[in-house]
Amino acid sequence: MNQLLLNVPAFAFATLLLVMVPGQGVAMVLRQSILGGSKAAFLSAIGNCAGILTWTASSAIGLSAIFAQSQTAYSILKWTGVSYLVFVSLQTLLALRHEFGKFDLESKNEESNWASFRLGLITNLTNVKAAVYAVAFLPAFVPSNFSLALGIFIFGCIWALVSILWNIFLIWTVKKSAVYIQRPVVRRTLTAISAIGIMGLAIGLALSSGR
Repeated sequence: MNQLLLNVPAFAFATLLLVMVPGQGVAMVLRQSILGGSKAAFLSAIGNCAGILTWTASSAIGLSAIFAQSQTAYSILKWTGVSYLVFVSLQTLLALRHEFGKFDLESKNEESNWASFRLGLITNLTNVKAAVYAVAFLPAFVPSNFSLALGIFIFGCIWALVSILWNIFLIWTVKKSAVYIQRPVVRRTLTAISAIGIMGLAIGLALSSGR
């Protein structure tokens, strides 16, 4: 348990860098905030967290039976995670060359509470990055002497918490200054910081010891 607690800060920081990357979830929350208001955006963020917990539970159930006893399987899992982080980092850096993250500010869309929640849930469940993150990244932070399934679930809850806190910050930011958050320099600064940080995490994971 002590080793698990020691891994929490690194995992929380890694997760923050990843959720900062402008993608499906960020675009969904920002658009909901701009078009539907803070309540719609928050409900969509809650739906996004429900998707995170769904991926986490699926990962914990499946991986606990496969990877707990196999060093080879765990090595494959680890290097899949490294490859994923390198891919995300490079993809994010390449995105700096283009204009991205624009939102349709002209249309007006009133949604029910359920519709807002459902949008966040579906956005996450159809996000390949979320699936790979749950399967290939969460297990790498679980110590070898700790239950893999329980560790994945704990880190999944931390993932959901970090995600909702970041989304709340985005919603607050949009509420205060919708124009500022859409400036290319703001988006690109966040993207560059995330990309560099993620590459550093990939290197750290590659150098870490196995289970």
